[in-house]
Amino acid sequence: MAAYIDGFVIAVPKKNVETYRKIAKVASKVWMDAGALQYIEAVGDDLATNHGTPFTKLARTKPTETVVFSYVVYKSRAHRDRVNAKVMKDKRMLKLMEAPMPFDGKRMSMGGFKIIVKA
Repeated sequence: MAAYIDGFVIAVPKKNVETYRKIAKVASKVWMDAGALQYIEAVGDDLATNHGTPFTKLARTKPTETVVFSYVVYKSRAHRDRVNAKVMKDKRMLKLMEAPMPFDGKRMSMGGFKIIVKA
């Protein structure tokens, strides 16, 4: 049973979403090959909200940007650490990291989360 997630919120220029999608498609294969249970990348569609803090405000998006929300599912934090160690050594990932990213990495929010409810 999955018990740990790495989550990401990224501001991506709208003109770069397709480039980001292509990179994410490769990254998803790397993570899954390394043993992740699930890999999700989702681009903002309905971000205007009157409840809480909108993702656009959280990510400090400009009018020309959107938000990508991503997460990777693992069995545990220890499993996450093992998977990520493999990912960081994978030639496909090393190649991706050499290229310029289609977003400002300094504005990416990320963290590891223990699952406390799963339906």
